[in-house]
Amino acid sequence: MRAALLRMRRATGLPVAFGGLLAGPRQFRIAELSGTATAALRGLVISAGSGLGGKSVALARPCAVTNYRESRHISHEYDAVVAAEGLRSVVAVPVVVGRRVRGVLYAALREALPIGDRLFGAAVDAARDVEQALAVRDEAERLLATAGKRAADAAGSGAGAWEEVRQAHGELRALAPRVADPELRAALLGVCGRLAGAAGPPAARPVALTPRELDVLACVASGTTNAAAGERLGLRPETVKGYLRSAMRKLGAHTRLEAVVAARRAGLLP
Repeated sequence: MRAALLRMRRATGLPVAFGGLLAGPRQFRIAELSGTATAALRGLVISAGSGLGGKSVALARPCAVTNYRESRHISHEYDAVVAAEGLRSVVAVPVVVGRRVRGVLYAALREALPIGDRLFGAAVDAARDVEQALAVRDEAERLLATAGKRAADAAGSGAGAWEEVRQAHGELRALAPRVADPELRAALLGVCGRLAGAAGPPAARPVALTPRELDVLACVASGTTNAAAGERLGLRPETVKGYLRSAMRKLGAHTRLEAVVAARRAGLLP
């Protein structure tokens, strides 16, 4: 959210940006401020339908006013805090993930000037960045919640269950580089390590692969082609080939299958 607000200010040229995520079923709390002169807006709880942001939540679409206090198109529960910050023209853009509003971004001027299409579009783009980050985070948390259960189930089951573990490991490794939150990314990679070690103790001779080499091998282990691995990892197929060749050389393997088997024996893959 903080990074999106900074990008929105740079892209729009508007001096003030703020926003927050949902704090309840029909409420959100303004938690991040950028370019504000006071702390009047910090912690403000906005209800759906109330004020400009509440209207944006209720309609699930962007809304704007040229003069906040005099607008006839919004309710005015928050006029005092808006006036304390000296804001006049304001745009509010909802953050929508899976058809559900998860928060709101605002950008504002201290003059009563129209917000043109270019600035409006830049604010919408910033909200889309937050939507993508939240979608990635949701997927990461879903995978984290299921990966441990799969490993536990596989420990007492057959090859079919281990294939599910390997699939989960590949999905986690592909997702981790897209997670901006360093703590969540570290948690994902930690689970990957536990899944890799769940099959048994590694071979005595350690093998050091780079994160990307291991990402590629995890994709190969799940049966993907170089093109499919590149699409999953955001890499060109030629780059995937380069990482795969490097991993094979380190593992002393001559084929893709040999590389996967060697990585599993080394405790690098489940």
